[in-house]
Amino acid sequence: MGLLQYTFFQHALLGSLFICIACGIVGSYIVARRLVFISGGITHASFGGLGLGFYLGMNPILSALLFAVASAFGVEWLSKKQGVREDSAIAAFWALGMALGVICIFMTPGYTPNISAYLFGNILTITLSDIWFAGILAVLLILIFILFYKPILYTAFDREFAQTQGVKTGWIEHLMMLAIAVSIVASIRLIGIMLLMSSLTVPQMTANLFTSRLKKIILYAVLIGTAGCISGLFLSYYLNVPSGAAIIFVQVLFFLFCKTLYFFVKRQ
Repeated sequence: MGLLQYTFFQHALLGSLFICIACGIVGSYIVARRLVFISGGITHASFGGLGLGFYLGMNPILSALLFAVASAFGVEWLSKKQGVREDSAIAAFWALGMALGVICIFMTPGYTPNISAYLFGNILTITLSDIWFAGILAVLLILIFILFYKPILYTAFDREFAQTQGVKTGWIEHLMMLAIAVSIVASIRLIGIMLLMSSLTVPQMTANLFTSRLKKIILYAVLIGTAGCISGLFLSYYLNVPSGAAIIFVQVLFFLFCKTLYFFVKRQ
């Protein structure tokens, strides 16, 4: 428990709590709508924003946020307005972001930026501004789901039925796509780009073993994600490994344990 006296670890715990709330809410929508591939595309496309930020000398998280949002709506525009297959549009932005990020980082004047913290996560890089960003995002997402729960629920599980009920599904989809992009960027420092997609899906998959109701999936996913983050942060510190890898490792192990337990219980 002596770790709790360190400011960086306090920041990591507080930031992970807010991030788990955001990822638990947004990830439940992603799993319900089967948008895992889109979230992966946006995640990796944000690397282009990071590289651009380093090259231009601006805050890389801000540039990654702008690039992630632009990529999210770019995928929507290409797939729905230009007749491009959705998976092809995702792959295009995925490749563009990674390629642009690598080019900009190698063209950055001076020393090559240390990008390992952004790729794999690092608890030492979490700042107060990151915590405020994640906290405000978590509060906004909670309010959005309280105010628009039914439209989001209908859109997530049956878009055609939602349209027959007068739900403006296009507006809901744009709002949630924006939430996905912002949540991804808020999680980069803790989880890392390479592993972030798992944080948006693994806790939700585990929660789905116990319930099929969206409200309960969100609640369980937040609790499972938080437990995984706390355990992973301690593991990361003691093994001296990237925090993102440790967090995802713990979450996947817990999913496999629950899945195995569920399998044997179901057989009996």
